[in-house]
Amino acid sequence: MSRRCLAIRHVAFEDLGTFAEPIAAAGYATQYAAAGTDSLEDADAADLLVILGGPIGAYDEARYPWLAAEVAVIERRLSARRPVLGVCLGAQLIARAAGARVYPGPLKEIGYAPVRLTRAGEVSPLAALATDPVVLHWHGDTFDLPEGASRLAETDAYTNQAFTLGSSLGLQFHLEVDPSAFEAWLIGHAAELAAVEQNPVQLREQARRFGGGAHVVADKVMRAWLSSLE
Repeated sequence: MSRRCLAIRHVAFEDLGTFAEPIAAAGYATQYAAAGTDSLEDADAADLLVILGGPIGAYDEARYPWLAAEVAVIERRLSARRPVLGVCLGAQLIARAAGARVYPGPLKEIGYAPVRLTRAGEVSPLAALATDPVVLHWHGDTFDLPEGASRLAETDAYTNQAFTLGSSLGLQFHLEVDPSAFEAWLIGHAAELAAVEQNPVQLREQARRFGGGAHVVADKVMRAWLSSLE
C-alpha cells in the first residue's frame, strides 16, 4: 500500500515540479490541497506534508486568516516529529511554526544563482549542490533559523537558505521548478517582475542555461532526503 503525500499549493503553477518523480518513486501517492479553500483536516495523518511557495508573507494572517490553520498543522507535525518539506513560503512557514521570526529581507532575490553549502550542508541531502550550486531564487522575505535547526546553505544576501529541523527540510530556493514549465512562472509573477523591473527575457535565458542542471540536482537532493526518512 502506497504512502500518502499531501502537497499544499498556494498558486496553481507552483507545484511539485521536479520533486514529483522522486516522491512517487519513494512510494508516495500525492494529493494536492489548495491553500485557503481546501480542508487540511487530513494533513496531520499524511505520511509526508509538502508546503509549496506563494506570493504572500508567512506572517500575513491578518490579510489571509487561513494561514493560522496552516501554521497550526505544521506545529502539530513538528511536535509529532512527522516530516514536512517546505519550499520558499513553505520553509518560512516551518520556521514560523517552530517559533522563529519571518520578515521582509533586504532585497528581492530573483533568478538563477549559486548557493553555498555550510559544513552541515556538505554532509546533508543537499550535498549534490556542492558541485552544481545554481538554483532558482524567487523571494523577498527571510527568517531566523529556528531553535534546534541545522543551517545547510546560504547566499551573500540571505544567510538562511536551507535548514533541517528534525525530519523536516526547509528550502528557501526553488529546486522544484521544472524548466519546461518555467514560462508559467513568468506569466504568473508578471506583476511582481514589473514592479522590481526584472526582465523576463533574462530569466528565460537563465532557465535555458541552468534549468537542466538544476533539475538533475533536484532529483538527487529529493531522493537523498526521502531516503533519510526511512
